[in-house]
Amino acid sequence: MPRLASFKVLNNRVSSALALATGILLTLATLGALCLLGWHEYEVRLDEDRERGDLQARVLEDHVTRSMGTVSVALKYLSTDLARADILGGFARSDAMLAQALVALPFVRELSVLDTSGLVLSSSSANEIGLRIAPGRLPTDLAAGQEALGAFQAGRSLASLADQATPGKTTAGLGFIPFTRAFRSRAGQNFILVALLNPDYFSNFQLFTLNNDKNAAYLLGYQGNVLASSGPDALPPGATVAQHPVFSRYLPKTEHASYVGEGVRPARQVVAFRLSKSRPLVVLVEQPYADSLWRWFASMRWFAAAAACTVVFILFVTFSVRRSLLAREAANAKLTAARLDLVRRERELRVLLKSVQELIFRTDPQGAMTFVNERWEALRGQPVEQALGKALAAFVEPADFEAVAHLFAPQNGAGVRMATAHLRAVDGALHRFDVTVVPLRDTGDSGAIVGFAGSAVDVTERFAAQQALQHQLAFVASLLEISPAPVATINSRGQYTSVNRAWEDFMGIPREQVIGQRGTAFMSEADAEQHAQADAQLWRSGGTLRYELKLKHRDGSRRDVVVTKVLVPGEEFGASLLSSMMDVSEFRAAERAIDDARAAAEESSRAKSEFIANISHELRTPLQSILGFSELGMLRGREQPKLQSMFTDIHASGARMLALVNDLLDVAKIESSVGAITLERADLRGLVQSVLHELSPLLDAKHIQLACVLGKQPLIAKVDPVRFQQVVRNIAANAIKVSPAGGEIRVQGHITEDRRICISVRDQGTGIPTGELEKIFEAFVQSSSSKDGSGGTGLGLAICKKIIDAHGGSIQADNNAEGGAIFCVYLPARQSLNAETTF
Repeated sequence: MPRLASFKVLNNRVSSALALATGILLTLATLGALCLLGWHEYEVRLDEDRERGDLQARVLEDHVTRSMGTVSVALKYLSTDLARADILGGFARSDAMLAQALVALPFVRELSVLDTSGLVLSSSSANEIGLRIAPGRLPTDLAAGQEALGAFQAGRSLASLADQATPGKTTAGLGFIPFTRAFRSRAGQNFILVALLNPDYFSNFQLFTLNNDKNAAYLLGYQGNVLASSGPDALPPGATVAQHPVFSRYLPKTEHASYVGEGVRPARQVVAFRLSKSRPLVVLVEQPYADSLWRWFASMRWFAAAAACTVVFILFVTFSVRRSLLAREAANAKLTAARLDLVRRERELRVLLKSVQELIFRTDPQGAMTFVNERWEALRGQPVEQALGKALAAFVEPADFEAVAHLFAPQNGAGVRMATAHLRAVDGALHRFDVTVVPLRDTGDSGAIVGFAGSAVDVTERFAAQQALQHQLAFVASLLEISPAPVATINSRGQYTSVNRAWEDFMGIPREQVIGQRGTAFMSEADAEQHAQADAQLWRSGGTLRYELKLKHRDGSRRDVVVTKVLVPGEEFGASLLSSMMDVSEFRAAERAIDDARAAAEESSRAKSEFIANISHELRTPLQSILGFSELGMLRGREQPKLQSMFTDIHASGARMLALVNDLLDVAKIESSVGAITLERADLRGLVQSVLHELSPLLDAKHIQLACVLGKQPLIAKVDPVRFQQVVRNIAANAIKVSPAGGEIRVQGHITEDRRICISVRDQGTGIPTGELEKIFEAFVQSSSSKDGSGGTGLGLAICKKIIDAHGGSIQADNNAEGGAIFCVYLPARQSLNAETTF
């Protein structure tokens, strides 16, 4: 007994120590969980702030880029209009144009036109005309079409940049951002179009986007100069932040990012920045790191309080259990455990009843509800207490009252009673329920009913789905019946289970004689064998199978039919094959006719090409003799002008005939395998410049100026260099022919938005009639404007089109608005290049 008592004491002490150790471990675990949760919440809050900063920077960058793009487009078209209006002819019209353009640009304060010396010639503000801008305050050495975005300038207008301007008092932060574009007038003079951007426009949008009185935003130049800013303690426009980490550590290798660390303002910041997609501008958004910490602390204080309560509770329970283990005997501990288990089970049952989506209820013997779960409140929109003491039948639709009341009738001796009823929800929708009740009987000898336990399952969606399925099946059956294609279904035994009306019309057999019969009963042995093989493949591998064969039509003819079969899985009635037929007899006949016609056309084209090639070779030999003897006659007839004139005419006619023969031979080569195109990777700029150098004697003879603008960016494409130079040579030579003496020919090259290389040649000739723009690329066709003798054989442009088509490109002709024609050659670019932008 003493040993047993000692053992019990030792056992109680061990249990007490374990309880204490468990409490301490739970306390440490709770504190550890709180720390992990706090760290997680800190990371979540910081990530949210960084994502918010990234989003705000993206919105501000998009706004700045689009605004600058709008100004650039407006200045481009305005400079074009000013150049066309001949700005030297009078400034009254240009002032009106500037004022009208200013109305459409709300974020532009002023528009002005300056000459290259800085003199204001025209302005939307009349008092600015005649001022001279101090040297270096605005860029005046821009090339025509070049743009520049300046730094922030303090002042209200261009007057603050004048060389006689006197410094005055200005409101802090008041200024403008100059945006300039150079253009050239028709007389060839250079001018500068200046737009004064309002920094407050960007600051206001920043404030609207940030929507926070603690955050700051900056619009910075690529050198770190502040153009616009917003937010508390933000640096004013005109300041510089060139030492900011964004410029020292991230740009230019990283175009957008966010981090926590040093910012413009002294304290630690959550910084997000983004580089403009098309302008040398940087958008910077800063959020105080202390604000993020405060919001993190605010979100964690309730968790900390809950953790503290939990720790106190654990310690309290630990010491209570320790004292209980020392004071109570094993029986009391088991009794306590049993009671706790009973409480837990009751709580779990209540939670389970709350989470059940079905309606659970209990009634007295007369059917009045004594309990109903929370689903009632969600369904009816009224507290559960209002339903207690009332019969379930009182809440259903009148048509279902009798069926529900019968569930609780004493004479109903069924063990499980079921009915269908409709109950209207709080939103007015009518729900369909399957109601099931089970009588609860007295455990005594009488076995009397003391109440009912039941449930109501909402089957509204299932019932609607069944109705929709029935409707869909009926619709599909009707659709198959009216389908013009013959359709049939076959079961796994090869028997027809259904056919549509089109199948009956095609086969000439009524469906009463088909249903239940095997398909081989209505086909020849060969057709039945082919169908059997296809069916076996479908049953084995599933999917869809399509094949073509000839079937006997009801009129006795054999028709070409495309049969499509698909395996339709099924459970209740088993899988089946769905078969449809399409009569393609007329289509196959048309295909055969087309093949015959194509073969005849190809044979005719081949014969034509061979004939042209042979006749061209045959004509070259006598033409070479004619040219040789005519040159000899010209040489020996120098002392006899009349004789020399005759030989000169013979030589010119022969040369013209030889050019025609060469063109015919080129056409034959391109159309035949002899003239195959050999493509290689090349920079088109060198090929174009080489051709233009060859034609320099012709340009000098007519005193024609050549403007070649191919850019610094490589124009890489896969071409046949000889053939491509032939195209450029032909187009450029035509431009020289039609251009007047002393005119200008402009050759340009660039990459289009859809990643194609464009080589354009523009002349100052008479142009091409609109109705002939497409016909001039046809063989032996000349423009009516060149039939005065300046044209050729009419094959040059046709050869050019065939060469460019063989390269996978295109060639187009159009009339220039300022006179003359422009020919554009488009070829696919073979490398990804980024267009350069000048600021």
